[in-house]
Amino acid sequence: MNDFLLMMKDWSFFSITLRLVFSVVTGFFIGIDRAMKRRGAGIKTHVLVCLGACLVMITGQFIVLNYSGDMDVSRLGAQVINGVGFLGVGTIIVTGRNQVRGLTTAAGLWACACIGLAIGIGFVDGAIVALLLAMFTFKVLTRVDSIVHHYAKIFDLYIEFDSNQSISEFVNEMHKKQIKISSFELGKSKIPGDGPNALICIELKERGQRDKLMHEIRSMEFIRYIEEY
Repeated sequence: MNDFLLMMKDWSFFSITLRLVFSVVTGFFIGIDRAMKRRGAGIKTHVLVCLGACLVMITGQFIVLNYSGDMDVSRLGAQVINGVGFLGVGTIIVTGRNQVRGLTTAAGLWACACIGLAIGIGFVDGAIVALLLAMFTFKVLTRVDSIVHHYAKIFDLYIEFDSNQSISEFVNEMHKKQIKISSFELGKSKIPGDGPNALICIELKERGQRDKLMHEIRSMEFIRYIEEY
């Protein structure tokens, strides 16, 4: 293992090739999770971001080794980090129902670029640890996040009502069930003829009641659509 790491830090055609290949492997493993969930940035996007970041860092090292003058080898890498930030913003969307999507994908792209930079400069041991932790985040912490979310006492809902009168009916139903409404942000539908919508923060007295409450709200006749925000 030590020989492999020393080889990756060396400056040779073989070392450069290994770094680029490893960056492709890294982008593949990070991107496969997003691809399986049909997100905007999948395997190809992550592979290209990681490969490009790796090449930029290798290019910076090449300039330092082959041309005279003082140059900060991290200068090009800093530009990559900023540039990928703009790319990540393109994966974040706000749906027609005011839901924010793509934050995890954007963060994954940024992390992928950072790992690519580490590979490009030869810091492969750090890149391997970062890759393993990234995969742990996608595979394990996603489940932990779902469990925590399931037992949360406070959560947000997006609800579409049949009419303005339905809003007061909904509030009365929540009061009957002794459910606290922490905030209520009313909106107007962009589709002519549709009823109002609202972003509502619900606070439960006990944990684990979320699924039951969601089922009860869906069964209300005046509710056209409901989704957790």
